[in-house]
Amino acid sequence: MSIHPIMQKLAAKFERTDLPAFAPGDTVRVQVKIKEGEKERLQAFEGMVIASRKGPQGTFTVRKMSFGQGVERIFPYNSKVVDKVEKIRSYEVRRAKLFYLRGLRGKAARLREVARAV
Repeated sequence: MSIHPIMQKLAAKFERTDLPAFAPGDTVRVQVKIKEGEKERLQAFEGMVIASRKGPQGTFTVRKMSFGQGVERIFPYNSKVVDKVEKIRSYEVRRAKLFYLRGLRGKAARLREVARAV
């Protein structure tokens, strides 16, 4: 299925370029804009990217553990709610979707970290 050329130009115009390159298996910190009444503040959501979908309406899913409970949040790439994304560390994975991590606990849920070249 191809996208109409006009839609491609429109999507390219509004596409965000300030986000770093990250993939499933990377740990990221997403700064999310939270509106409370009249005030607006930033709240960090730090976790592992377990899925990513590219394209004009692309999204990425971040999973974190909060008090022993798994919490997942889906962020659109082109959302105004996402202020900034910081890549914290990378892990070596061989899958595009890491949904199998949902069923693992403790040491079984660990991934192998990629050695960084300095």
